[in-house]
Amino acid sequence: MKRENLILDRSFQFAVRIVKLAIYLKKEKKEYTLSQQILRSGTSIGANITEAQDAQSKKDFISKCYIALKEARETDYWIRLLIETDYLPKTHQKVISIQKELDEIISMLISILKTSKSDNIS
Repeated sequence: MKRENLILDRSFQFAVRIVKLAIYLKKEKKEYTLSQQILRSGTSIGANITEAQDAQSKKDFISKCYIALKEARETDYWIRLLIETDYLPKTHQKVISIQKELDEIISMLISILKTSKSDNIS
């Protein structure tokens, strides 16, 4: 029986939402540059978390999680830029929801990193 991995599942579902957002930006808004940036960073979060699952060492695991966190923060930047340039409506429920989900993923990654680093000290 496969064990549930919350951060893995949530980052994958977030990546699905990012792919759909990039498609929307290209089709509906005719925006190609920013949509590629958010597609790259937003899907990279889960890819790095997935890689961390098979890390060769604790140090490798921490490194992959840090990369995922950096990609998450970059994705936040692109979302804020898309809002400020009027490609995304700030008050739309889907935009609020994707920002909330990203904030939660960032918090989870920070928690994982703190726990992993404190385990290293002992």
